[in-house]
Amino acid sequence: MPETPLANPKILYIDDDSLNRTLVKRVLSGYHFEVIEAATGLEGLTIARNDPPNLILMDINMPGLDGHETTTRMRTIPALERVPIIALTARAARGERELALAAGCDGYITKPIDIDDFPHKIISYLKGRRDTISSDERQLYLGHYSHKLVERLEAKVLELEEANSRLQKIDKVKSDFITVAAHELRTPLTLVYGYARLLQMVAQETGQAELVEGGVSDLAGRIYRSVQRLNEVVNDILNISLIEANEMRLQTEWVNLAEIINTALQELNPAKNGRQLNISVETLDTLPNIMGDKERLRQSFWNILSNAIKYTPDGGFISVKGWLTGSAPADAELPTSSCTADEEGIIILVKDSGMGIDRLEQKEIFKQFYVVGDTSYHSSSKTAFGGGGIGLGLPITRGIIAAHGGRVWVESEGRNLTTYPGSKFYVFLPLKSPPQQTM
Repeated sequence: MPETPLANPKILYIDDDSLNRTLVKRVLSGYHFEVIEAATGLEGLTIARNDPPNLILMDINMPGLDGHETTTRMRTIPALERVPIIALTARAARGERELALAAGCDGYITKPIDIDDFPHKIISYLKGRRDTISSDERQLYLGHYSHKLVERLEAKVLELEEANSRLQKIDKVKSDFITVAAHELRTPLTLVYGYARLLQMVAQETGQAELVEGGVSDLAGRIYRSVQRLNEVVNDILNISLIEANEMRLQTEWVNLAEIINTALQELNPAKNGRQLNISVETLDTLPNIMGDKERLRQSFWNILSNAIKYTPDGGFISVKGWLTGSAPADAELPTSSCTADEEGIIILVKDSGMGIDRLEQKEIFKQFYVVGDTSYHSSSKTAFGGGGIGLGLPITRGIIAAHGGRVWVESEGRNLTTYPGSKFYVFLPLKSPPQQTM
């Protein structure tokens, strides 16, 4: 067994065929080589960047980035500039060797390999052997290689355009289905709601209005509350459809944010559902009225407050504060991002001492159907600790606030169920009228 120039040289073998990788690994392992496998060019690039090998064996025919392209990309990485890259391929046609060398390879070995001679070739490349071509040949094959890359790029662009077109059609079908389904649900919901109310009226007229468990009035009330919850879900779906289609219409008037936020808190009323939270509302009554859609803004703050309640444990606090940009009180917790110092408007801060939000999720939570945490523990409650939803509340909030010319964002140190770092939701609303009445 010939000596290698290094103790246990590290070889990275990139090949999409697992049988080829297994054979090469067995052959080289007998010569005390450490063989690392990669199934694609992208995987090989990641491995080589993180831990540069002593030599790279490169298959040429691979899906995605082929061997030529992977080699060219590797030659732009400083740590891999001098690492020998040897093409190991079944391509034996005239010009294939020259094309590989022009792309950046240092050697060329054809399959099937000679298991006796193969390790000796690898050792020779580790010792400094390099295959060469003339400058004229390199120039010629670089031209061929450039044409090949352009053709591949054109084909990929066409594939992406076709895939994007298909995705747009699928997304349109999905959006249309959601909208139609939501509208279709409205009719039976209205009927069930009406009959539940009739049952309650009949119970009162017949002296059965007392809330006896299992009685007519009790059952009618349960039906009524369930229909209300289902109606909220349908409304959320319709609202997100309107936002997607840029068709949300605002009924603007002069509104008072303190009144809107207090109304939302009264509707949520976590204490009524057994939650023990310290909720405070400060300085909102000093804020000026703004032009806005009262019902839409109530819905927005209801969603934010509902989230704060759901993800704050009993004994925790939720505080709501507001101030004018440019005249924040000394104790105001100013945002560290989305600076609004040069904009005239109002900032509302909803701060909680809850479980917090991972930094990587702080933008994702404003996307449709994104749900934080394990959905297997999903609960439809709007106030229970850890209760979930269908992932539409915050996207709807973002759409409504944007329709008013404002924006909403969150800041949190991260998610921790032990230390409870909490979250801070900021809403900025301009004092001037919204620039448009549809969204």
